[in-house]
Amino acid sequence: MNEPTDLYPGAWAERTPDAPAVVMAESGEVVTYAQLDEIANRLSQLFHAAGLRSGDHMAFCMENRAEYLPIMWGAHYAGLYYTAVSSRLTAEELAYIIEDSGCRAFITSPYKAEAVAEVAASGDLLDRLDVRLVVGGELPGFDGFEEAIAAHPNEPLPDRVESLPMLYSSGTTGRPKGVKPGRDDKPLGSGEALTALLVGLFGASGSSVYLSPAPLYHSAPLRYCTQFLRVGATVVVMERFDAEAALAQIEKHRVTHSQWVPTMFVRMLRLPDATRARYDVSSLEFAVHAAAPCPAGIKKQMFDWWGEVIHEYYAGTEGNGFVYCSPGDWLAHEGSVGKPLNCTVHIVDDDGQALPVGEEGTVYFEGSTIQTFEYHNDPEKTAASHLGSWSTLGDIGKLDADGFLYLTDRKANMIISGGVNIYPQETENVLTLHPKVQDVAVFGVPNEDFGEEVKAVVQPVDPDEVGTALENELIAYCREHLADVKCPRSVDFRAELPRHPTGKLYKRLLKDEYWKGHDTRLL
Repeated sequence: MNEPTDLYPGAWAERTPDAPAVVMAESGEVVTYAQLDEIANRLSQLFHAAGLRSGDHMAFCMENRAEYLPIMWGAHYAGLYYTAVSSRLTAEELAYIIEDSGCRAFITSPYKAEAVAEVAASGDLLDRLDVRLVVGGELPGFDGFEEAIAAHPNEPLPDRVESLPMLYSSGTTGRPKGVKPGRDDKPLGSGEALTALLVGLFGASGSSVYLSPAPLYHSAPLRYCTQFLRVGATVVVMERFDAEAALAQIEKHRVTHSQWVPTMFVRMLRLPDATRARYDVSSLEFAVHAAAPCPAGIKKQMFDWWGEVIHEYYAGTEGNGFVYCSPGDWLAHEGSVGKPLNCTVHIVDDDGQALPVGEEGTVYFEGSTIQTFEYHNDPEKTAASHLGSWSTLGDIGKLDADGFLYLTDRKANMIISGGVNIYPQETENVLTLHPKVQDVAVFGVPNEDFGEEVKAVVQPVDPDEVGTALENELIAYCREHLADVKCPRSVDFRAELPRHPTGKLYKRLLKDEYWKGHDTRLL
């Protein structure tokens, strides 16, 4: 059987040119499939005219906006590795990624004007690029995007091949590293293993309406939007996440598919009952969550509200494995992230030896069918993530007798107190369920006798309740559910925690404050 070659927006531009490909939730701006394909064609021609060829790199950094996904497809049509850069980065961080990625083209918007100006003033990094474009405004040294692509034909390049993003890790510990996937240069429209996975697992099709509530530069939103556009669906992009606005978009567009992180669930559940009841979410067929462990109590509340449409997966930007948990499987194996679909999972101790069922260790994947990967410009990190042909994301977990995987925490987050290993995710899950807690981070802080002790930093629902009474209440609540050693010795309060919009918590920023002036070997 011949492989399909119509899994890309151009095929839908021919069949349904006026169908909405991208809808911006707040502004209502619509990009049809014909418009998306035209922008992508013209941009790919621009890249080619500038001398970029298949396998070269480009980067783009901007807020969620209507041009975002067409620009991504333009790079894809040109066969380039494309790096979507976080729009939250500082000038120093932005310059690092432009330099490290080796990109030859960079596209941005006035949203990043200040950071771009700092990069330009710090040296000739931007001047060395072959292409510099700005979308939706003007920037010194940049050509206007709209005018630039208009000078190139709306014609496909010859011999187009499938490409992939090279995305950077969030940089929660040290400098971020580009995850460079292997390529086989199949013809454009062949799709990916992830395409087949979403079609077969979540029923993605041309009639789907996919809501993307997160920043598009993050791996999961970008990759899932890509796959839904491959099959001709409508992608509704929120400019920024707001709990009530997300519910309104589900009702307005009759959203069938969506992807979330647990903090979004928490914020929607914290809405008043009357607000939650105001919106019809019955169109949802698949509400997928990933990126961080979801407390069991939160997930149960989501089931009670949305029904059994909550699906979960465990995977990483590296694409080295995919573990999936259906609603029924989760209800039968509470707390699990599921069973591997395209690989074998191994639990390994610090000596690289496989551990038996029920014992915790580092999670390794074997035989993934999605992609191979390396960390760009970092052979040591690439080697450290592999054990022979197996590879890991650095998470700790265990398998049950039925082969279901349970994640404990990331190895880097482990607290060692008096020789006892404590994984703070368990404590965070408990405290998240307290009705007075909006957000929480648990980590180890210095203790002269035990090396480390457990600290909780909490964002309260009501800032006026901050004080000793609430601290004692939260500690007592934790001790009702967990062994004393796992409970915080103290609780500090913050107006907001340093959390990435995708849900990832920058724990290192908090830990650094408490470890300043102490031995940091445990960090």
